Amino acid sequence: VAGGNGQSDVLNQLNSPGYLFVDRDHSVYVSDYENHRVMKWNKGATEGTVFGGGQGYGNALTQLYYPRGLFVDTLGTLYVADWGNDRVMRWTRGAKQGTVIVGGNGQGAGANQLNFLRGLSFDRHGNLYLADQNNHRVQRFSIE
Repeated sequence: VAGGNGQSDVLNQLNSPGYLFVDRDHSVYVSDYENHRVMKWNKGATEGTVFGGGQGYGNALTQLYYPRGLFVDTLGTLYVADWGNDRVMRWTRGAKQGTVIVGGNGQGAGANQLNFLRGLSFDRHGNLYLADQNNHRVQRFSIE
């Protein structure tokens, strides 16, 4: 379905894929951990497209740092657990950069801080749940 052509950063390869999301069109989104990006593979595609990150690791709004859990809503908006930056990033379809919607305030245990964010999920009311690994907690946020 995706990758399988060796380990690299070219569009038909992945480097330590981690988390997956499959949308209603059967497109597969992959957190490409070691490439610091999220890839989208359309059904039947032989290579993916970079949907978020892909500019090397760092904390700029165009970058991810070891992405983990991800979710794509019905509008095609990507939400990704940016593990190394202790934040949740949101990328709208076609955006050149993401926005920080939770965290990004340094690593810590404060209410607005995360400590190695692992996974995320939404409930039917639009609340965002985060697995905050090294704080040993799950947090809930109302996202607009």
